[in-house]
Amino acid sequence: MAHDVTFIPGDGTGPELTEATRRVLEATGVDFNWDRHEAGIDEYRKHGNPFPEATLESLKTNGIGIKGPTTTPVGSGFRSINVLLRKELDLYACVRPCKAFEGVRTRFPETDLVIVRENTEDLYAGIEFERGTEGNAALREKLAELGAHVRDDAGISIKPISVFGSERIVRHAFDYAVTHGYKKVVAAHKANIMKFSDGLFLEVARTVAEDYPAIDFADCIIDNLCNQLITYPEDYEVIVLPNLYGDIVSDLCAAMIGGLGVAGGANIGTQAAVFEATHGSSPSYAGKNRMNPTAIMLSGVYMLDHLRETAAARALENAIAAVIRKGDKVTYDLKASRTDPTAVGTSEFADAVIEEMNA
Repeated sequence: MAHDVTFIPGDGTGPELTEATRRVLEATGVDFNWDRHEAGIDEYRKHGNPFPEATLESLKTNGIGIKGPTTTPVGSGFRSINVLLRKELDLYACVRPCKAFEGVRTRFPETDLVIVRENTEDLYAGIEFERGTEGNAALREKLAELGAHVRDDAGISIKPISVFGSERIVRHAFDYAVTHGYKKVVAAHKANIMKFSDGLFLEVARTVAEDYPAIDFADCIIDNLCNQLITYPEDYEVIVLPNLYGDIVSDLCAAMIGGLGVAGGANIGTQAAVFEATHGSSPSYAGKNRMNPTAIMLSGVYMLDHLRETAAARALENAIAAVIRKGDKVTYDLKASRTDPTAVGTSEFADAVIEEMNA
């Protein structure tokens, strides 16, 4: 049976990256019905909306989508498309596997871990009060009544962390560990300082861990975690974090495996799951057939896993790894020298992956 998937090319280099990914996904032998819809800066310039309602409805209907990078119009009043998707589809879990591939330059070749980031709460919930506004003044007055004095020239952001949000993201992390064969989950926090927000997150994590006795559980203060990741990356498997820390640590771990060009991702929620590269749209490279498609191809691997097309997922992942390991048919950023004339383009990289799967 074919899978109905919303296909969002994006803008900048997005269309060529998603086209390469579509080709390798179809080469696995899995059948797809691609429901193509637009989003991004080009759509905004044509119709005044970077994310049309039809695109959102397609994701709600199909329940799964693969998305190229998009550009948020500057000064338009529109928030990030990714933020919009998280809100509209309740994409509460950002899952970022970070695995070092042989052939990619990195000082941390032993890295094989997964970041599970809560996507809807914490400081990124967007509850802010601008300096000098009536709302800011009213909040400071109320805080003063409670014994908390805030300077009158301060901007204020609120950090909500709930039992509900914490429980479902921690449970998602443990379920991911079980289904993917990981043996350890670490919860990162700053509960020693923020006792009633991060402290709640840690309390909930410890409670949820009791339901998974076969999985080792530990917690780590966030600044120490960053130190430990660089020192002993092999000690970590699945790390679950509140929103802000997850954003920062996921980019740290991407750097550990060679950069955002080899870091795929998934945003999974109650209404849909959207798979996409973690890097931007790189508009200056648009149409030049130069960009490394590894990140979005790996996102396609995660989509196959989500669809329970396990054999196809492993075949595609192994083919990507083989192309990178051999190193002769890779894009310029995966060469020892970025000016290596033997570097191939986006499309040719996809050709090489398909050849590996057919070998």
